Amino acid sequence: MIDLGLRQHRGPVTLAGISQRQRISLSYLEQLFAKLRRHQLVESTRGPGGGYRLAKPMESVSVADIIFAVDEPLDATQCAGKENCDNDQRCMTHELWASLNRQMIDFLDSVSLRDLVEQQKERATQPAPMTASIDGPARRAARGEDVKESSTVG
Repeated sequence: MIDLGLRQHRGPVTLAGISQRQRISLSYLEQLFAKLRRHQLVESTRGPGGGYRLAKPMESVSVADIIFAVDEPLDATQCAGKENCDNDQRCMTHELWASLNRQMIDFLDSVSLRDLVEQQKERATQPAPMTASIDGPARRAARGEDVKESSTVG
């Protein structure tokens, strides 16, 4: 969905393109996007130049909306909320895990697709971090090179 949000201004986005860029199986994407379409989060256009676009503004689509649309379970309990986690009884920590579930859902509901797209745009404009080019004994040893101890006197 982030890939789609980043590119939809150019017109419909193909699943083949998303598949290549994100290294996700095309058949898996087809399954996901069928679910997203049923939940009216995306729209499809058939034919040449066809593909997918968002059906709603990015700021009105939460991460929770996306997760629930594709049937991804969000459950920290061992019993899927049925309260039968310990020999058909509620376990002692059930309320802890149920509370965590509520917190996760609240958090994911507070993050919009626009937030994630903007984060990606910011990452793309930031310069790459500088990496040190120090080639000390530890790095040479990690590469399997012979490391000779040297003593230096100030």
